[in-house]
Amino acid sequence: MCSELDLGYFSMAMWTIGLGAIGAAVTGIILANTDLFLTKAEKASLDFLGSADLKTLGGGKPRAFKAEELWRKHGAVIMAVRRPG
Repeated sequence: MCSELDLGYFSMAMWTIGLGAIGAAVTGIILANTDLFLTKAEKASLDFLGSADLKTLGGGKPRAFKAEELWRKHGAVIMAVRRPG
């Protein structure tokens, strides 16, 4: 009688573990391949990008200026990237 009871518990435990593993795999595949739960990115306005502070790099005298100065007299392409964290 004890062996039948143990076999039933073992069978139920294996089904539970198997279904949990399948559920975890399906959830992982959905989260890795879709953006369902990610926040949506906002478009940066021209005013916001123009007010960004920029600093020169290199060996010359360092200078800080607003990004708007880049396209005031000359055309410029600006790419704004925000890293998480």
